[in-house]
Amino acid sequence: MSVGSAAPTVPQARRWFCEPCGFVYDPAEGDPDSGIEPGTPFEEIPDDWMCPICGATKADFRELGPDETFPGM
Repeated sequence: MSVGSAAPTVPQARRWFCEPCGFVYDPAEGDPDSGIEPGTPFEEIPDDWMCPICGATKADFRELGPDETFPGM
């Protein structure tokens, strides 16, 4: 007899919000135009990467909660 088990929970990739312009970096999408492949966590993006919309640095991004959209939405 087989015993049912719950499927393992896969943590949702953390998204990051650019405070100056509102761009949301989603690891599932990456930033292919800047050479950042889909699936790349924010922490693995090079330190010299800049927001593709406004040119802000990584220091200008803040982490979004799992159910949070960028402020103002």
